Amino acid sequence: MHITFLGATGTVTGSKYLLTIEDKKILIDCGLFQGFKQLRLKNWAPLPLAASEIDAVILTHAHLDHSGYLPLLIRNGFRGPVYATEATRDLCAILLPDSGFLQEEEARYANRKGFSKHAPALPLYTSEDGKNALNSFRPVRFNEAVQLFARIKFIFLQAGHLLGSALIRLSDGKTTIGFTGDLGRPQDPIMKPPAEIGKVDYLVCESTYGNRLHEKDDPLQTLAAIINKTVERGGTTLIPSFAVGRAQTLLYFIYQLKRKSLIPDIPVYLNSPMAVNATELFLKYHGEHRLTEAEAQETCTAATFVREADESKALNAKKEPMIIISASGMATGGRVLHHLKAFAPDPRNTILFVGFQAGGTRGEAMVNGIQSIKIHGVYLPVNAEVRLLHNLSAHADYREILGWLKCFKWQPKKTFLTHGEPVAANAFRLHIEEELKWRVDVPEYKESVVLE
Repeated sequence: MHITFLGATGTVTGSKYLLTIEDKKILIDCGLFQGFKQLRLKNWAPLPLAASEIDAVILTHAHLDHSGYLPLLIRNGFRGPVYATEATRDLCAILLPDSGFLQEEEARYANRKGFSKHAPALPLYTSEDGKNALNSFRPVRFNEAVQLFARIKFIFLQAGHLLGSALIRLSDGKTTIGFTGDLGRPQDPIMKPPAEIGKVDYLVCESTYGNRLHEKDDPLQTLAAIINKTVERGGTTLIPSFAVGRAQTLLYFIYQLKRKSLIPDIPVYLNSPMAVNATELFLKYHGEHRLTEAEAQETCTAATFVREADESKALNAKKEPMIIISASGMATGGRVLHHLKAFAPDPRNTILFVGFQAGGTRGEAMVNGIQSIKIHGVYLPVNAEVRLLHNLSAHADYREILGWLKCFKWQPKKTFLTHGEPVAANAFRLHIEEELKWRVDVPEYKESVVLE
């Protein structure tokens, strides 16, 4: 067995790990690169092997940095099965066609406005490509052993990051390797804690917050203070949010804040078709999270769901205080860009980011104090208050991951740290080496390692 790291090295995006076991090639995750242009260009570059050579794909979860390259892989010739949990498959049915649609929309807008350097601007893939990718999915239940090929089997265990998110333990009969995907938090308000993965010879572990601890403040109180301060100014609280996972946590908190009368009863809008559909899945999979069926129902009624484009545009003309939750979470695309154009120049408003902001994204630039942002080829002033709420993250911080690693009954031969910016990954390497005395490596892009 050997592993080649085709993504999530030196960055939190583009997760792709190629396992070669004798004559079989298995891709663990199939994500898009996001953020800096030099990263996004890798989405257009060919993989170091033909898509038709890959025998199977196994997904840890549905977020686009783990699943969003699938439509292109299939269009380029991949014909094998895509294994995922049932909820991951349902979420990908929302995310993948929408990802293609947004790329088509951005290409059309760029061509119409003439701000692209390419003539014509083209999408990486289309909405139809996203729909076609769903035909390759093979849903698998948690804790169900799957015989992938002769002597090769794997199992999904709950990762606690979002609906359907899974840890993977894979064995070829001689060597066992584990993948954390994105690891959830032990005390997440909605998701159940990550399971113990058991014995593995090698581990591929995320390091998103490898150099940081989440704030200990009560997120309800912090969120209430930000919203109330904005309402006092007569402004709007615009929350760029990941459509799957974070948006549902926000709705749950806003439901709690209104129920306890901690914020005024102002209008709340969930303006993301993806987020709307994902929120409805919380009812279908209520056994995978902490909320009761009744709480899940109440959470779904915490906001007005905005589905049509005309309804979305109408929000930009409203003058009264309100809360808008809209994708994307790093302000890289989607309807939130039009809201930023409307609300970022006004100092009465607040732009509230509620998750990790990858380098090179508008979100990262704004939380670091940039005074103007480029949207659709035009620079706009950022006069609104910009805040970042760390303690809503669905990623475990380094102390929480260390706590999870300490549950291992014996140490892996080697642990590979991925899905982290260079500073975070290296800091987490030191934490593991010093506290657990494990052998740790931070792999490079396209590095290949023999797993003995």
